[in-house]
Amino acid sequence: MNFIKRAFWNMKAKKGKTLLQLFVFTVICVFVLSGLTIQSAAQKSSELARQELGGSVTLQVDRQKQQDSGEKRSFESTPIKVSDANKLAALDHVKSYNYTTSASANAGNFDAIESSSSSDSSSSSSSSTAKNSQGGGQGGPQMVQADLSIEGVISTALVDDFSDGDSKITDGRAITKSDVGKKVTVINETLAEENDLSVGDSITIESATDEDTTVKLKIVGIYKTTSSGDDQAQNFSFLNPYNKLYTPYTATAALKGDDYKNTIDSAVYYMDDAKNMDAFVKAAKKTSIDFDTYTLNTNDQLYQQMVGPIENVASFSKNVVYLVSVAGAVILGLIVMMSIRERKYEMGVLMAIGEKRWKLIGQFLTEILIVAVIAIGLASVTGNLVANQLGNQLLSQQISSSTDSTQTASGQMPGGGGGMGGGMFGHSSSNVDVIDSLNVAVSMNDMLILGGIGILIAIIATLLPSISVLRLHPKTILTKQE
Repeated sequence: MNFIKRAFWNMKAKKGKTLLQLFVFTVICVFVLSGLTIQSAAQKSSELARQELGGSVTLQVDRQKQQDSGEKRSFESTPIKVSDANKLAALDHVKSYNYTTSASANAGNFDAIESSSSSDSSSSSSSSTAKNSQGGGQGGPQMVQADLSIEGVISTALVDDFSDGDSKITDGRAITKSDVGKKVTVINETLAEENDLSVGDSITIESATDEDTTVKLKIVGIYKTTSSGDDQAQNFSFLNPYNKLYTPYTATAALKGDDYKNTIDSAVYYMDDAKNMDAFVKAAKKTSIDFDTYTLNTNDQLYQQMVGPIENVASFSKNVVYLVSVAGAVILGLIVMMSIRERKYEMGVLMAIGEKRWKLIGQFLTEILIVAVIAIGLASVTGNLVANQLGNQLLSQQISSSTDSTQTASGQMPGGGGGMGGGMFGHSSSNVDVIDSLNVAVSMNDMLILGGIGILIAIIATLLPSISVLRLHPKTILTKQE
């Protein structure tokens, strides 16, 4: 194994070139390791976010099919049977679910918070023109006299305003699954103060479409909201956020009449992992639910907004690994090639005295592999620091770019994107924080991959220039040597 000894002697004799190779190889390894660790950190962060946030799938009436079939009164949603909604709730991957149904109502034994326009016109008109609260205005206006909006749910904790922090319980408790079938409610703090109401009191509400239908509700909670409500809240009292009451969905259905018993307007299913939404939809399509009437809308906007910047960083770091590996192999190959060309005479002499060609290649390969091992060791020490700085800097830039794009897009929407759009698919993403830092740590797997890439670069950088020189005959090498 004399070629191994010669490799050590040559590296010791030509320290300058050895250090140059070591510097170049170390830089290559640091950037490759940084790219690998950033990818690993981004993947772990994305998986944790996906599992934590999941995604949501909403079962609701298919309005598009209604319109296509010529049903003009598309604002009249076909109610969903609770028994059908329960079939989907029993499927795999459902972490939690919420049933919702909405209605307009009038205050019975208390006073609603009046909007300016409605109070001005109350003396001259017995009814006001308002948008239908269930359809968000789709299908045109209808004549209703309403000063309250009622939202029936399984749990207020899963309602957008509460989950996003816009609303919170200040007294009493929230609506929970155990309240299904009960006549209880959570009312707004301002409404409670104006009517001197507190937890434990009872109120009566009347149906906006049938004055004979009344429901008596016991107040179990009072909430405070920072929501400014719909743009039309100043014109219609029932759009005023202070006049919004939450009840179990069964209580709201009772207010809407016997035709709505054991039905809901929509059901939102929250997945245990966003990647399982497609599997859930496929399983749902196999049930007996009439999907000619209803549709399933998937939504992972919350997850996408949160991990969007980090996925861009992961993609960039992946490209860095490819580019640095290729460029590194080329640069290192050129350095090795120049070194080998300068050692033609040495190779000619060794081949002339009977040294095998593979041993000469082995010598060059040993030299560069020694450099590679040292470079990988140095990279493992410094790579973590570089990866942290580089990864978080890139992530910060991506977040800034993503924020600017979001603001530009929302600024182009009518009314700045406000209104009711956030709640239709279960979660609003307006208050979601993106992942703004990476926990970068060099793992054994990253080191193994770096080792493989480093050795591959060393082999390619050595073999290609070596073969081109070793094809020459020893006599040719020596006679051309000056």
